[in-house]
Amino acid sequence: MPRLLFRDGLTAPHAARMQTFWYNKKVKQEKRTSEGGWILKENTEKTFYEMIGGEETIRKIVETFYPKVQADPLLAPLFPEDIRPVMEKQFMFLTQFCGGPRLYSDTYGPPMMRARHLPFEITKERADAWLDCMQRTLEEIGMAPELRELMMHKLRGPAYHFVNS
Repeated sequence: MPRLLFRDGLTAPHAARMQTFWYNKKVKQEKRTSEGGWILKENTEKTFYEMIGGEETIRKIVETFYPKVQADPLLAPLFPEDIRPVMEKQFMFLTQFCGGPRLYSDTYGPPMMRARHLPFEITKERADAWLDCMQRTLEEIGMAPELRELMMHKLRGPAYHFVNS
């Protein structure tokens, strides 16, 4: 898998500590590095949300992801039979999370996602299963490897932060 490099030559783990600049600011792919990574620099051309394809891609992610979740023996028990409201919330959240319109906050207030997940038994195994479903989803929809890696890196933190059992 290619290594991602970010502005100032930071690798993905270091860049994650930089207040997710790639989601909240406009970025562009500059060039492929000799190590096989991508350098992303601050720019006024595109947000990460725009780079991945905006609303259309977020819809594809949600619609491809939740059947995998419903089929997973660890994850399915956490979700209601009618998963459509959950899918709509996830669409709004991922839109905002990736730097698009603040749909989730405008509708539900601050995300406070850890608090919203506390009523559910979230184990490390469930976090791993959730991330596996997302990884397979991003591959299935054909997201570019460097963007897929960046998205997965960004989602790992919250997935493990929600572990409460």
